[in-house]
Amino acid sequence: MELIDKYFPNLTADQRDKFGQMGELYEYWNARVNVISRQDIDTLYERHVLHSLGIAKVQEFRPGTAILDVGTGGGFPGVPLAIMFPEAQFHLVDSIGKKIRVVQEVVNALKLDNVRAEQVRAEKVDDSYEFVVSRAVTRMAPFVGWVKKNISRNSFHDRRNGILYLKGGDLTEELSEIKEKPQIYALSDFFGEEFFETKKVVYVPL
Repeated sequence: MELIDKYFPNLTADQRDKFGQMGELYEYWNARVNVISRQDIDTLYERHVLHSLGIAKVQEFRPGTAILDVGTGGGFPGVPLAIMFPEAQFHLVDSIGKKIRVVQEVVNALKLDNVRAEQVRAEKVDDSYEFVVSRAVTRMAPFVGWVKKNISRNSFHDRRNGILYLKGGDLTEELSEIKEKPQIYALSDFFGEEFFETKKVVYVPL
């Protein structure tokens, strides 16, 4: 929790409590259903919670914003973002049922009434959203193809609706495959830990 407090010092007591519970919850559920690598469970707050919150450093979601988290796995980045933005609505999807079951248990324990978790492939989702978030589930070109249909035309943020994607490494070649003009934000500009040196948030307006 010290790590979350360090970079987000203005959390409410309820937010701090929910973030504080995440460590024990994921330790419990990960021992039963492996949704996070065994070595990463010890660095949950850095490599999963804080990494997810990199999106919050780039984009603040206004009340009423609808966000789709594609390939959420164990609930990242969706669960930390749902705690950070309790007045936004989050739809967390993954094609693997056991992962969604863990997400649902975590969401229930944290009493996150702004989260819906569903086992479904991204291509099958019909609803519309202001933003789609994800954490490196595939290359950007096919990802844009999956979710373009889901981006709402109703834009009420300073930034146009689109994708906020957590990625690492050199993205030059990959991003040259899409016609949209992405903006890249280095997470090392926000977080000092070594883990974030090559990590980025890629924003793709749609």
